Amino acid sequence: MHPNIVLNYPAMIVSVIVAFFLGFLWYGPLFGKIWATGMGMKMDKKPDAAFMRRALGLQLLGICLVVFVLSHSIPVWRASVWGIGTDQPDYVYGFFGGFFTWIGFYVPLQLNKIAWEGRPWTVFFINAGHDFVNLQLISQILSHWH
Repeated sequence: MHPNIVLNYPAMIVSVIVAFFLGFLWYGPLFGKIWATGMGMKMDKKPDAAFMRRALGLQLLGICLVVFVLSHSIPVWRASVWGIGTDQPDYVYGFFGGFFTWIGFYVPLQLNKIAWEGRPWTVFFINAGHDFVNLQLISQILSHWH
């Protein structure tokens, strides 16, 4: 028996756009100054355009990879994908898909940055908070729009 996973490309595209916008808000007006201070960055110096294009491109690539993987991992928990029963409400799959990805993969990586890179706890909470909200948004979009 194999799961019948159908990728929903419009949901994936919307997820990428929402996640990209969240990153702008989170590390901009919401927590940008606190995060930059914690990272030891100077706010009076603007990065050059080439650096920003590269950074935004890599961020977009990373978001696409996360959305692609979650598009495969969230559906496998649905009974209907396996043809064996009734599904739980969509929000259940969205929440747990995002939560377990966050707690099992993102939080340990953020803790390593505290341990080995000497980053302050403020940066940990800002980054881990962003990761949690980001994964929840992506997972809820993918779960509800299947």
